[in-house]
Amino acid sequence: MAGVRRKARIAALQALYELDCTQHKVEAALAHLASEEALSQEAIGFSEELVQGVLQNKSKLDNLIKHFAPAFPIEQMSSIDRNILRIAIFEILFSDTPAKVAINEAVELAKSFGSDSSPRLINGVLGSVATEYETKKQIKRA
Repeated sequence: MAGVRRKARIAALQALYELDCTQHKVEAALAHLASEEALSQEAIGFSEELVQGVLQNKSKLDNLIKHFAPAFPIEQMSSIDRNILRIAIFEILFSDTPAKVAINEAVELAKSFGSDSSPRLINGVLGSVATEYETKKQIKRA
């Protein structure tokens, strides 16, 4: 049985995918998932936090993806891979989720929803983001 946060990440991925592929409003995508998935209030709250966070920081997240995956133009990347990366990078940079957890969860999402090559791409990009982010965090503390 998937944990609350994993279910929330799946819901967030579905909402972001829907927003990428349609002209739907954010509220409609989140309401659709909340009603259809029978998510707990905790899961709904976390998925909304992820979706809103990704949307508010989309340009920064996309710039990081472009920087760490230059061989994979973001416009040509699958919507699933792009949104898994956005969610995980948001978690690494802006939440209290440990980087290892964010990476492992993203790889699991990639295995479930992406292509055969998705887990390797996701793991590589996120490993680089986490390494750089951890270095900057250590410099700030010093």
